[in-house]
Amino acid sequence: MEKPRVFANKVDKEFQNNNKMYYSKETRLDRGETNLSIEEKINKIFSSSRYVYKADVNIKYKDGRVVRKVIVGRNNDGLITFDNEVIQKNDIVDIDYAK
Repeated sequence: MEKPRVFANKVDKEFQNNNKMYYSKETRLDRGETNLSIEEKINKIFSSSRYVYKADVNIKYKDGRVVRKVIVGRNNDGLITFDNEVIQKNDIVDIDYAK
């Protein structure tokens, strides 16, 4: 017995609708938070629901190095880490939750 034939439209033109679109899972989209000051970013971390008694963060220093730290508190001029180190706020260029 012969199988039934499937209808397929004839393609008589070239499609270019995917030339303008690009998606990558690894591309990080700008969330519009780049204009926040360091103090605002720190306040956002400590007031978020993810912060209970410690926060795992990436800290970018003025000299360009990025260090992953666990912060547990803050004082007037710095952040206190889990291993009792005080990081001065004026040494920090950027801070965000570690992934």
